[in-house]
Amino acid sequence: MPPPPKDCQALVIGAGPNGLAAAITLQQHGIQTLVIEGNQHIGGGLRSEALTLPGFQHDVCSAIHPLAAGSPFFKTLPLAKHGLEFIYPEIDAAHPLDDGSAALLTRSVEHTARFLGADAEKYQRFMRPLAADWPKIAPDVLGPLHWPKYPAAMARFGITAVTPVTLLAKRFHTIQAKALLAGMAAHSIQPLSNLTTSAIAMVLLATGHTGGWPVPQGGSVSIANALAGYYKSLGGQIQTGTYIKSLSQLPSAHAVLFDVTPRQLLQIAGHKFSSLYQWQLQRYRYGLGVFKIDWALDGPIPFTNAECCKAGTIHIGNTFNEIAASELDTWKGRHPLKPFVLLAQQSLFDSSRAPHGKHTAWAYCHVPNGSTQDMTQAIEQQIERFAPGFKDLILARHTYNTQQMEEHNPNYIGGDINGGVIDIRQLFTRPALRWSPYSTSAKELYLCSSSTPPGGGVHGMCGYYAAKRVLKEVFNQHLPPLLYQ
Repeated sequence: MPPPPKDCQALVIGAGPNGLAAAITLQQHGIQTLVIEGNQHIGGGLRSEALTLPGFQHDVCSAIHPLAAGSPFFKTLPLAKHGLEFIYPEIDAAHPLDDGSAALLTRSVEHTARFLGADAEKYQRFMRPLAADWPKIAPDVLGPLHWPKYPAAMARFGITAVTPVTLLAKRFHTIQAKALLAGMAAHSIQPLSNLTTSAIAMVLLATGHTGGWPVPQGGSVSIANALAGYYKSLGGQIQTGTYIKSLSQLPSAHAVLFDVTPRQLLQIAGHKFSSLYQWQLQRYRYGLGVFKIDWALDGPIPFTNAECCKAGTIHIGNTFNEIAASELDTWKGRHPLKPFVLLAQQSLFDSSRAPHGKHTAWAYCHVPNGSTQDMTQAIEQQIERFAPGFKDLILARHTYNTQQMEEHNPNYIGGDINGGVIDIRQLFTRPALRWSPYSTSAKELYLCSSSTPPGGGVHGMCGYYAAKRVLKEVFNQHLPPLLYQ
C-alpha cells in the first residue's frame, strides 16, 4: 500500500459514517490520521447508485436519516458548507391500516395525536415530556453506559425505554396508536416482546418531534461526501481500494480504529487479543438480515390514504399484532407471507432522484440471517395491499438478498445492517463486557463501528465516542461532554 501521510499518528480502517466520524474527531484535535477503505468508494451504508434504469438514483442501504439530522456530533460539524442539504417531507412517517386510516408522525406532537383518535391525549401526555427532554439526553442515550449529564431526565426515559414495546402499547387502545408504536419499534429488528424495544420507538418518535426524518438531497451518499469533504479540509487523507485482512498490511501508528464488526476484527487482529477478549468476540451475536428492493416507477405510489403520499417513510404491516407476529416469525427462522416492510419514497421530495414524471421507491423486510429467499412477491403484495395499482407502475426493480448485501458491504454479516443484535444483552456491552466497549485488549487497537454503543444507524456516535477514548488513553486529551446543538 502507498506510504501514509507524513507524521500519521492514527489509522482508521473503514470509511463508513462511524469511521469518518472517528477520523474527524481525531483530526479536529491535532491528531494526523489516515482513513483506509476497502471499497473503491467511501460511505459504507451511505451509498447511492443507478441500480435500475439510467436517470434513477437509488440509496443502496440507508435512505431516511432522522439520526443523522439529529446526531449530537454531526450537529457540531459544518456539513452544509460541504454540500449536505436535508429535505424534510411534510409527514415524517405514515402507517396505513386496512380500514383506510393511517397513523402519522409529524414534527408536532399535537398534530400527530390528532390521528390517534381516543388516544390523542394519552399520546400527548407520553410524548411532550420526552420531546422536551430529548435535546438534553440525546448525547447520553446515543452513547456508552456512563453517568448522564441529566440523570433525572435519563431516568424518566430509561424507566419506559427498558420495557418491551408490547407492554408500552398496553397504555393505548386505538389500532392507530398501537400500530404507530409497532412500526417504530420494529426498527430494532427483533421480537417486539424483547426488553428495550420501547427504546428505539421512543428515540424515533422523539427525533421526529424535535427534528424530523429528512432525505439528503441527491442521495445518502451526500452525507458521506460532506463528512469526507470536511475531514479533508482538516488535513485528513482517505485511501480507497485497500482491503485490510491483516495487521501486517498497516503502517505503524500510535492507534488503529476499526470500523468493522467483531468477526472481521478477529480475522485481522485476533492474535493480538487476550484469550478472554477473543472468546467474547467469538460469542458476539448477529441479528436478522434484510431483503431489499429498489424500484424505478412510472409515477408516485397510489396509496389509498392520501396522507401517505406526503410521507417520506411508510411503515407497512397493518396492526400491532400483525407486525409482532411477523417479526417473531422471522426471529424463529421463518419467512412470513405478510412481512413488515419499511418503504421510502425519496423522489417525491427530491427531484434529482428520477427523470421528470418518474419516481423511485426503496423498501426492505426482515429475514433470517443469511437467507437467500426471494421476498419480492411478498413485499410487493404488502405495498399493493395499501396502494392498489402499485405493481402496474413498476418499470424496473433491483433486489439484494442477505448474501448480496454482505458482498456489497462486508460489515453486513448475513444481511445484518445493525452490526449485531441490539437487545438487552448487547445494548451497552457490545461487543464485549468491558469498562470501555471501544477499547480492545490490545492497547493500540480500538473498535469504532456499529458493533459498539449506540449501535446501528447513521449518526457517527460510535466513531465519536471511540475517538474520544483514543484521545484520552493514547494522546492524553480529555474532551468535555458533547452537548446537543
